[in-house]
Amino acid sequence: MPPDSSHPTDLRVAAAIGLAAGVLGGLFGVGGGLIIVPGLVLVAKLDRRLASGTSLAATMPIALASVITYAVNGNIDAAVVALLTVGAVGGAVLGTKLLMVLPVRTLTIVFIVTVLATAVRLFQTTETTGRSEITLAMAGALILVGVLTGTLSGLLGIGGGIVMVPAMIVLFGMEPVIAKGSSVTVIVPTSVTGTVRNRYRANVDLRVAAVVGLSGAASAVAGGIVADGLSSSISNVMFAVLLVLVAASQFATLRTGRVRVASSETTA
Repeated sequence: MPPDSSHPTDLRVAAAIGLAAGVLGGLFGVGGGLIIVPGLVLVAKLDRRLASGTSLAATMPIALASVITYAVNGNIDAAVVALLTVGAVGGAVLGTKLLMVLPVRTLTIVFIVTVLATAVRLFQTTETTGRSEITLAMAGALILVGVLTGTLSGLLGIGGGIVMVPAMIVLFGMEPVIAKGSSVTVIVPTSVTGTVRNRYRANVDLRVAAVVGLSGAASAVAGGIVADGLSSSISNVMFAVLLVLVAASQFATLRTGRVRVASSETTA
C-alpha cells in the first residue's frame, strides 16, 4: 500500500533522526538503520514496514557520504569489498529462502550470542597491523562472511556493518578504520538494489527518506573524520559497546515476544 499521507511526518524530526544516524554510520561503518528504523517508528510514527523501506532509501546518501570520506583518507580495501559484496548478494537470496523454514526466535538467540561473543573478543583485541595477502582460503572466508551478512539481513533485518566490521577486525586482522570503510562501501549497492525493489512495491516515503538521508550525509562526514583519528583499541571498544547495545535490543524483542522478521532489504 502507498505511504500514508494523512499524518505527514514532521521533517524536523526526520532531520534529527538523520543527523544521529549519519554520525553512527560514519563513525562505525554501518548503514544507520539501527537508529533510523526505530526513530521513524517510535518518534515519526511511521508504519514499521514503511519505516524499513524508507530507512533503506535514506541509507544511500549516508553510506555514500561515508564512503567518500573513507576513500579520501585511503581507508577502503577494494579487494575485500568485492569479495564481501559477492557473498552478501548470494546470502540475501539465501536468507529470504530460509525465512519460511527456520524458527526466527532460535535464530535471534544465536545472533545475540554471536554478537556478544564478538563484543568480548573486540574488548580483548589490541592494535591491529592490517590483513595479510589475500589467499584463496581468505577469499573464500570473506565471501562466507558476506553470505552470513546477507543471510542474517534476510532473516532478521540486521546485518551490514554490525557483522562485517568485527569479522574483518577479529578474523582477518584488518585495521578498524579500513574495516569500517570497506563495510560501508558494501552497503551502498545493497541499499540501491533494495530501494529500487521497495519503490516498486510503494514501500518507501521518498520525501522523508530524502530529508533523513541528506541530513545524515552531512553528519556522516564528521563521523568518518573522527573514525580516521581513533586508535584501533579505542575504536574496538566503541564498536564492542555498540554490539552490546544491539544484542540488548534484540533480547528486548524476545522478552516482549515481538521478534520481527524483516525483509532482506533492511541494512543496519
